[in-house]
Amino acid sequence: MASLVHLSAWLLSVFVFLLILLFMWFGIAYRGYQVRRDKDNMPPGLGSLQSSVLTLMGLLLGFTFGMALTKFENRRKTIIQEANSIGTAILRCDLFPDSVRSLLHSDFNHYVDARIQYYSAGVDNGEMQKSLDAASKYSTQIWTRVIAMSRRPDGLIRTNQMVPAMNAVIDIVTTRDADRVAKIPPVVMLVLLILVLTGSFLVGYDQAVSKRRKIFFVGFAFMTTIAVYLILELERPRSGLINLEESEKYIVELKSMLH
Repeated sequence: MASLVHLSAWLLSVFVFLLILLFMWFGIAYRGYQVRRDKDNMPPGLGSLQSSVLTLMGLLLGFTFGMALTKFENRRKTIIQEANSIGTAILRCDLFPDSVRSLLHSDFNHYVDARIQYYSAGVDNGEMQKSLDAASKYSTQIWTRVIAMSRRPDGLIRTNQMVPAMNAVIDIVTTRDADRVAKIPPVVMLVLLILVLTGSFLVGYDQAVSKRRKIFFVGFAFMTTIAVYLILELERPRSGLINLEESEKYIVELKSMLH
């Protein structure tokens, strides 16, 4: 089961699509079994029950999609906020003498590289941890230089401007990493899958009564799978077609401020 979680969104969606078709077939087969067992008492249709389950499934799909979209937007906004925080800190380096400013620019250059690597690592936890360690190393160096300047008679005003900017730069790293690990609760995804499969079974069971064409069942399976696929894509912005590369460009553009 753990290996399935790490599959790409489209592979998982194909798996869900096949499961939906399979449970529809189970529904059709079970109804056929009931008919063969007692031909004189045809089992009634499940119109109201089917509608209730499908409505509940649709509501949970919409709720889960909303959660995934909100988390995606939060991640996007956090990246932009980080770019703004780093940009502000880089600009405030100009408050310091040239000798200190050049050192700060060098440290920020390495720091920005580490933050770019954080996104480029994708889903590689080892590479992400390396980038976090590198970012921590250079942010500590910057902080040490700024604090050293605060002890100079002419450095108080400069550091009073720089310290809040560096606090924001350091804090946003934790916020962004927390956004990355925040996922839709597994129990919600499990209940959604159970409802999808239950609805598929009932749709198949009701086939003989409604006499719908096969295209209806394939269409139901396809559209439900598309909804699940979008949820999975929004949950995995580092490895899917729906990603945060456009927002990440704001971090990359910070390099131009250091040349």
